[in-house]
Parts: sequence; C-alpha cells; structure tokens
Amino acid sequence: MKFGTKAIHAGVEPDPSTGAIMTPIYQTSTYVQKSPGDHKGYEYSRTHNPTRTALQNALAELENGKHGLCFASGMAAIDAIIKMLKPGDEVISTNDLYGGSYRIFTKIFQNYGIKFHFTDMSDLSKVEALVNENTRMIWVETPTNPLLNIIDIKGCAAISKKHNLLLVADNTFATPYLQNPLDLGADIVMHSLTKYMAGHSDVVMGAVIVKDDELHEKLAFIQNACGGTPGPQDCFLVLRGIKTLHIRMERHCENGRAVAQYLINHPKVEKVLWPGLPDHPSHQIAKEQMRSYGGMVSFALKGDRMEDAIATLERFRYFSLAESLGGVESLCGHPASMTHASIPSAERLKAGLSDSLIRLSVGIEDIEDLLADLEQAIG
Repeated sequence: MKFGTKAIHAGVEPDPSTGAIMTPIYQTSTYVQKSPGDHKGYEYSRTHNPTRTALQNALAELENGKHGLCFASGMAAIDAIIKMLKPGDEVISTNDLYGGSYRIFTKIFQNYGIKFHFTDMSDLSKVEALVNENTRMIWVETPTNPLLNIIDIKGCAAISKKHNLLLVADNTFATPYLQNPLDLGADIVMHSLTKYMAGHSDVVMGAVIVKDDELHEKLAFIQNACGGTPGPQDCFLVLRGIKTLHIRMERHCENGRAVAQYLINHPKVEKVLWPGLPDHPSHQIAKEQMRSYGGMVSFALKGDRMEDAIATLERFRYFSLAESLGGVESLCGHPASMTHASIPSAERLKAGLSDSLIRLSVGIEDIEDLLADLEQAIG
C-alpha cells in the first residue's frame, strides 16, 4: 500500500460481530473466560485491549515495523524504554533535546545510576568519542525540539551497530509520513502520539515501535508490569486521527514552507530555523532522510530581547499561545520558559536555545490568515 492508503487501512478490519467499519471502543476492564486461562486473547485491559491492539498494529505498519506498543503519554513511552537499562549503563543523546526528555533523564533515571551524555550530534565524531564499555544506547531526536537540527540516523545506526548499542529515534516531529527511522537503522522508534499522529489536540498518548521480537517482549513486559497504558477512548481518537495524517502533513509542510519564507524576508527577524531552507546547516541530511520538512518553524527577533519575543507572542491571534504542537490549529510558544524550562539556562544557551526564541507549530489554516497574523504580531 502507498502511505495514504496505509494510513486509512493499516491494522484495522471491520468489526466481525456487526460489520462496523470503525474499530469499536472496547470500554471494559476485564473479559469473561471459559475456563482459567482459556480466553479469546484478552483477560485484563491493562495487558491487552482490542481497541489498543488495532492502534498498535496500525502504528507498526505505518513505521514499517513489526510490533507497536501504546502508552499513556510520550513520557511514559520514554520511561519504558529507559527501564530496559540498569544502574551503571550510559546513554548518549543530543544537547538540544526536548525538555521533558532531558528532565526524565537527569532528574529521574540519573538518580538510579544511569548516566547520560548530551552532545552536538550534528558531528558524529563527538558521538563516537563518548562511547565506552558502559554505553548501551544512543538516543536521537530529529528534527530536534525546538532548534530543528537534523541528526543523521544512518550515521548513528552505523555507530550503534559497530558498538552493539541500541539506537532509539524520537520521530514525533517528523511522523512516519516524513521519515521511517527503522528503515534507516534504528532499533526503536518512539512517538508522542499527542502531537501530529492524533493531530487534533484532544488526546495525550505515546508509542514505541520495533521490528525485533526480543525487544518487543521486553517492552511489552514493562508496559504491562508498570501499567502506563492508555484507555480505549484515547486509542480510538488516535486511530481516527491517523486516517488523515497524510493530508494533514501535506498541508503542515506547505504552510511551514510559506511561513519560513515569509520570516526570512522580514526586517525584524534575525534568524529562521526550518530544515527546508537551503542554508540550514543540516539541509542536505534532511533532504536525504526526510520526504519533506514539516510544519515546525522557530525564529528569533533582532536584538535578541526576551521582552520583544513575549510581546510578540501575546499579540498573536491565530497562533494560539500554548504548550504542545502538531494539531490542526497553529500554536506558538516560548521554549525557554515553557517546554524547555527544566533545562538549565547555561545548557540551553550552550546548545543555541536563546531566551528570545519563538517556536511555531504551523497548522492547516488558510496561509493568508497565518501570514497576516505574523505581520501584525511582529509589527
């Protein structure tokens, strides 16, 4: 199947009991058994639920994987992945990581003896230089949040295979519509389904997709044992959302390009970060591993004053000032005080995340209205 057909049909079948074309919401906690252990594949909804199974199967197909696992949030998915490690293990990740990932790594798992290294992953020699006998995992986020750097997944995969490490790719910003990390050599791909995959700002959920049976077995055990699973209503909403993923992403990319082009020509804008711009430092890698460049755009105003950025954010009308991203509506945010506040200021600045940076999640509204909103907000 082509991607658009796959988004609509992957992992789902008409309900066998009624012929309902949409997967039912199996709002139940438990299932009747004919005899102890003799059941129809379902015994308790923390372990398995038919609505969740349909979504997990759909996600596996979209990412060209074999197994999908859903969690109550993107952070719960990250939590499950890191729980495969043990005290003394080390992880290498990017230095411009999503603030929530940085927080769980440094404030939670570091307390349990797991060590994390954060480096500029645009230079793969820096990644390999950090590998030692305790390294167990490389954690990639591409495009990064909010600096929109592109990390070479194939290059990281070569390092991980050479040293027998697990390569994890956070594919939240790109979605399987724009890139498939498993095809590029990653062992695990994770998503905050809250964002583009669900696409309507009405659900919180995460997912992990793998090809390897042993990895799936380990992660499924953690999913069930720790219990961070989503309910069937939320699974239904994500199943519904991914049916339009391809057409939504086309519009996000189209509008993202128009917004980036507008901003680079604005006299009050100092810099624009969008992987589709030819002068983006990672444009060539993005061109090779992505099908298009997405709807996330970050920019900074001339003068680099936080007060100017905040005043601009307060003037937006169609770009709503809010956490999160990837919904059909356009959002704007101030990473330094919102999504990345948990990262120390010195670390943010070292990675290039200034206090005046504005992040846009460009929605699917009419582009003329969005450009007019940028004009009046920036001035």
